[in-house]
Amino acid sequence: MLTLPQSALPDAPAEAVDPLAALPWPRRHPFAVLALGLLLLAGVVVLALASGSGAVPLARVPVLLWSPDDTAAAEILHRLRLPRVLAALSTGALLALAGALMQILLRNPLADPYVLGLSGGAALGALSVMALGAGALAVHGGALAGALVAVVVVFSLARHDLGRLEAASSQDNAPRLLLTGVMCSSLAMAGVSLLLTLSPTERLRGMLFWMLGDLSGADMHPLVLAAAPALCLALWPLGRALNLMLRGPGPAQMLGVPVGRVRLALYLAASTAAGLAVATAGTVGFVGLVVPHALRLLLGNDQRLLLPASALGGAAFLLAADTVARTLMAPLQLPVGAITALVGAPVFILLLTRGPGRRGA
Repeated sequence: MLTLPQSALPDAPAEAVDPLAALPWPRRHPFAVLALGLLLLAGVVVLALASGSGAVPLARVPVLLWSPDDTAAAEILHRLRLPRVLAALSTGALLALAGALMQILLRNPLADPYVLGLSGGAALGALSVMALGAGALAVHGGALAGALVAVVVVFSLARHDLGRLEAASSQDNAPRLLLTGVMCSSLAMAGVSLLLTLSPTERLRGMLFWMLGDLSGADMHPLVLAAAPALCLALWPLGRALNLMLRGPGPAQMLGVPVGRVRLALYLAASTAAGLAVATAGTVGFVGLVVPHALRLLLGNDQRLLLPASALGGAAFLLAADTVARTLMAPLQLPVGAITALVGAPVFILLLTRGPGRRGA
């Protein structure tokens, strides 16, 4: 019996294949993922508003928010808990967003706002203004200025010349940038220690508690509340360029990405986010490290989805941690930074042992 070779057989009729079918579910339905994130965040917000020394029934929270009355529950909800919830939401979103941007800059899933000295510079600037007895708006300005100074110093030492950004943009100087940032962060924290030593006694306790992460006296400015959504919208057109940046500066530049300008935009966005977050809640750790890394393992590495998802996840994580901090030993309030460290460190160790070894970062 004569058999034809497989190559000589007629091709089977090809079926129509959806190119999106091969993609993971989050990348096929990014808006559904963000909608689920918003629902999760709304649930955490309602739970946070209902929890505390004076518990408010969950069913009454939406009613009291929409139409407050003269009861004690409405007073507690609007004067005490709602400002703190808003502060936790904005701070968590900004920290996670800054961490995600740092991970793009360094092409390292273990980077966070503390690596390049952003948080250290912001803390030094905010504490310097706080030691002078200035108000909340001046503290925000000092933190933002400190973060921007840290960026300029790190960038200058790593590049030698700000004007040669475009010429050197194809070179991968991530290791040098990382080492420079670590040294600048250590220098900033040394300045913080010196500042705490020389500060007046009456301001020292508040400054120390603020350094551990504190949302109890957060004074929210409307610009801070709008910062995370504004940064996400501003970075959205750069989504393709950010994805290409993960391949390295050389390949990204060959594919038409203006590497120097994109890096500068990432620096400015990350420093703004870190400065505003540190000014609002102090030095809260692990939010900018754990949340983007965990979501990258879950959702993939498309920055058009990962950046807004990180903002939502960071807001939910910090708000949940702050709820635990103020209810675990009520009426005593714990520093929220201690809770994020206690939760974030074991979770991050678990992610390191289970995730990156099998999936691409």
